[in-house]
Amino acid sequence: MKIKTHLILLIFAVTFLQSCCWYGDCNGNDDIPPPFAESEYEPVFMERPEFESSVLLSSAKPVVNAGKIYVIESYLFINEKNEGFHVFNNENPSSPSAIYFIESPGATDLAIRDNVFFINQATDLIAVQVNLETGGLNVSKRIKNTFPEMLSPDGFYPNSMPQNSVVVNWIPKTNTP
Repeated sequence: MKIKTHLILLIFAVTFLQSCCWYGDCNGNDDIPPPFAESEYEPVFMERPEFESSVLLSSAKPVVNAGKIYVIESYLFINEKNEGFHVFNNENPSSPSAIYFIESPGATDLAIRDNVFFINQATDLIAVQVNLETGGLNVSKRIKNTFPEMLSPDGFYPNSMPQNSVVVNWIPKTNTP
């Protein structure tokens, strides 16, 4: 009797699983990529030595691709995705004025404590001391490979990576015939 029950359950399970679709609606109208799909983006690489010396304080520039926004004291920081941070004087919140841009390729997030800026720069965590009054910047600490490699916007890792380099951005592939 026990074997008969198990056999019936097994037949039911096999029949039920045969009717399942593994990748969406089985009509090809799904948004789930097949197992061997490719990204629609290509990685932008920087060699590690260039990457480690790329954090600079430069003049203000227009915000193009805004990310997270931070307000600390009378300053406003706006992330330019994978490029760095815009710094605004926010003493007059109805009209903030752009004063600097912190260049940090691959940067997407920022935390500030005791005038030390902690930035995730692609795979690294860096501590940066910035003097907004005088325009000085110093990377005081870098912890390499704290974060995983940057994924493409559609969720892929790079297929191959040049040795001693870091992915700092992803750009749409150009479809040339």
